[in-house]
Amino acid sequence: MSCTCCTQPPKSANSSEKDPFYVHTSTVFDSLSCQFLTDVSFKVDPTTGLITQVLHSGSDLQVSSTDIDLRGKIVMPGFVDAHTHIFLHSYDEADNAKQKRDESFVERVIRATNHCRTALMAGYTTYRDLGSEGMQEADANFRDAINRGIAVGPRLFVATKVLASVAGIKTHTENTIGGTRMPVTSEECDGEDEIRKAVRRRIGLGCDVVKFFADYRKRIMRYPPAIPHPYVSSVMFPPENPNPDVVLYTQKEMNVICEEARNADCPVAAHCATNRGAVMAARAGANTIEHAFWCNTDTLAVLKENHCILVPTLTIAERLYGPKFPGLLAKTHEAWKMGLIQACGGDTGTFNHGENVREAELFLEAGIPLEDTLRSLTYHGWLASGGDQCGRKFGWLAEGTAADMVALDEDPRQNPKALRHVSFVMKDGRVYKKDGKQIFN
Repeated sequence: MSCTCCTQPPKSANSSEKDPFYVHTSTVFDSLSCQFLTDVSFKVDPTTGLITQVLHSGSDLQVSSTDIDLRGKIVMPGFVDAHTHIFLHSYDEADNAKQKRDESFVERVIRATNHCRTALMAGYTTYRDLGSEGMQEADANFRDAINRGIAVGPRLFVATKVLASVAGIKTHTENTIGGTRMPVTSEECDGEDEIRKAVRRRIGLGCDVVKFFADYRKRIMRYPPAIPHPYVSSVMFPPENPNPDVVLYTQKEMNVICEEARNADCPVAAHCATNRGAVMAARAGANTIEHAFWCNTDTLAVLKENHCILVPTLTIAERLYGPKFPGLLAKTHEAWKMGLIQACGGDTGTFNHGENVREAELFLEAGIPLEDTLRSLTYHGWLASGGDQCGRKFGWLAEGTAADMVALDEDPRQNPKALRHVSFVMKDGRVYKKDGKQIFN
């Protein structure tokens, strides 16, 4: 699929930024080798937004007035959040159903504008946005607005509506007969013909990634869950596990989703909570497995065998699962030991945009080494977004990659909270934050 995320950024009104310039560093993280390098300079072409040359500058460095001097800081590729929702804000403020039911389309667009600006200022130059949450294809429109310079934010890779079986993930309420109707979140499709049409429709309407739900809590109307919901359960004597995640598709149906997406050169993301759902999605050919909170060793082995990328979304899990959460950290560490590729994506939007980096901090708490965590925050985010299917290289700094750079005031090798202290942000060769201050209108 020809990706629409790669349109060239608008030229700055500042004429000095139209000419190539150098960015000089004393310490830079190389996310391919997982090493911190010293005294590297990058030549940037702001017209294409690409790095055109990499130099090992040494002590005889000459800095011109048009160059950017980041010596004394820790420089990294721009951060990638591999699982976000720009049209959601923290569930601490309003639960999912209330946001979709009570907030107007305009309000949600304005909130998304603020979210994207906040994310960029926190160092996130790329967002993979996995579901428009009742806003239909507005995420694709928002992506295009950013690409055209109308809005400020990360480059977006969007899913538009997610695919699910009939009534699979719909937000149900008791008052549906003549009452309040919730916006449609998913594209319901069952059977080979419906599924092929749904995938083709998503791609035709502008998605960059096809997302489907392999499993979900389907029996909401029988046993309302103990999570944010429009009404409180009235079930007097529920079973111990009243509303478990159940598989929503057959193996053949999942195969068809992935096959049809491959026909359009489009990556596939699969929401998976159960071992069975994750195994089926992996064998079907999903590129990424989202959440997979309860994956066991056998399931992780299937993911590795099928070259799946795991996006564990630990940040939302930390909020949801309390005493069970240490087990999820252990699972994430086990996946790293087994050699699975993992990408940092916290399900951002269910908690505040701007707090994205909590996901990387939880990777560290899970026992994943700093360098591997930083690679999951950068290069692995590119892989999760589709790799070469993205149409643009980002997540590492080399000749021909996007000029996406962030600078930290503190060294993450000494302070695990250093990723929260981003003082410089460049995306596609344009500076958006310098000396800790935003420098765009």
